[in-house]
Amino acid sequence: MSLSWYFAYGSNMQSATLRGRRGVEYRRAVAARLDGWRLVLDKPPLIPIGGSFANVIPDPSAAVHGVLFEVSEDDLAHLDLTEGVLVGNYERVPVTVLPLSPPEAEVVVAYTLTSQRREPQLMPTHRYMQLLIEGAEEHGLPAEYIAFLRSIPSREETREAAELRPMMDQLMRRSGGKKD
Repeated sequence: MSLSWYFAYGSNMQSATLRGRRGVEYRRAVAARLDGWRLVLDKPPLIPIGGSFANVIPDPSAAVHGVLFEVSEDDLAHLDLTEGVLVGNYERVPVTVLPLSPPEAEVVVAYTLTSQRREPQLMPTHRYMQLLIEGAEEHGLPAEYIAFLRSIPSREETREAAELRPMMDQLMRRSGGKKD
């Protein structure tokens, strides 16, 4: 089985989201930093009924903290499907990421997701930001970075988004027959 590294910086940092909502069974998780990129929270949803989502954009003076997950090629393809790569919601790109602690203290090439779709007037929801914070805490990201996440303005979730979430969760979960 072929394995790859996936760098998560949004809600997928949280194991409950990656394993539970998306059905991705990662092998290892490592706190890491992506230099030369900046976290923004202005990516519009595919269905325009809620808050914005996380995105990374090139910025030579910035860095994004997140989690490296070792996943199968099948899991990477499932992430592409559920994140909307196939419909232009995000683009999967290779990046060089620095793990924050041994044993993987050398840089690794990983895949992450980025998008040209941006709407600066949008804000993430309180619920979404809590997922990022929980994922960052779960994987031991630096306290300064967690404080930065806590400082990002957010808003209440719309009723429509809350009502749509159970259906979206069901669509994102894998049905039987997962291959590795």
